[in-house]
Amino acid sequence: MSFIQFVDEDRAQGDLAAVYDRIRRVRGGVADVMKLQSLNPPVLAAHFELYRALMFGPSELDRRTREMIGVLVSHANRCSYGVSHHGESLRLLGVPSVLVEQLSKGTIPDEAMGEPLRELLRHAVGLTVGQATESGAIEHLRELGWSDAAILDATMVSAYFNMLNRLTTGLGITLESTYAQTCGPDQGSTGPTAVEPFAG
Repeated sequence: MSFIQFVDEDRAQGDLAAVYDRIRRVRGGVADVMKLQSLNPPVLAAHFELYRALMFGPSELDRRTREMIGVLVSHANRCSYGVSHHGESLRLLGVPSVLVEQLSKGTIPDEAMGEPLRELLRHAVGLTVGQATESGAIEHLRELGWSDAAILDATMVSAYFNMLNRLTTGLGITLESTYAQTCGPDQGSTGPTAVEPFAG
C-alpha cells in the first residue's frame, strides 16, 4: 500500500516482469519498496543493482555493519519500514535481538561493540542528521583502523539509505506481511554464505 499506484507481480509484463523475476530469484521475493518503483522499470533495474553492490558486494565492511547503518539511518529518518526490513536482516545474520532492538531505537551501545565500529556508525548517523563532517573526523576514523575505502563504503551506504527512506516515507509505503522473505542472503552472490557468530 502506498500513496501512488504500483504494478503488482501478477500484472507485470515485458521489461518489468523480467526485472521482478530477477529480484525474486536473487532476494526470495519482491519487496514493496521495489514494487513502488514499477512505473519506471529501467530505474528499478538500476536501483536493484546499486542495492546489491552496496549491501552484498565486495567491501571491507561486513554485511552486518552495512545493515546496522541501514537500521540506524532509517531510525534517524523515522522510516519504520527500513528499520523493520533491515532489523530482520540483522537477526538473520546472527546479531542478538537485544542489540537489534537497541539499534532500532537509534542507540549505539558502548558495551556491545568496539570503538572503531561505534565511531563508524556515528559517522553514518551524523551524515543523516546533517552534522558537518570535518577532515579531523575522517582522520579519527583512519586512526581507529578504517581505510579510506571502508569510510567511502560507509558513507555511500548511509547516503543510499537516506535516498531509500525518502522514497519510502515520501510515497507512504507500509510494511508488507511477507517482508521477512526478502531479508535473507543474496542468492546471486558467489561468496561464502556461512554466518559467523556475532562478536561485536
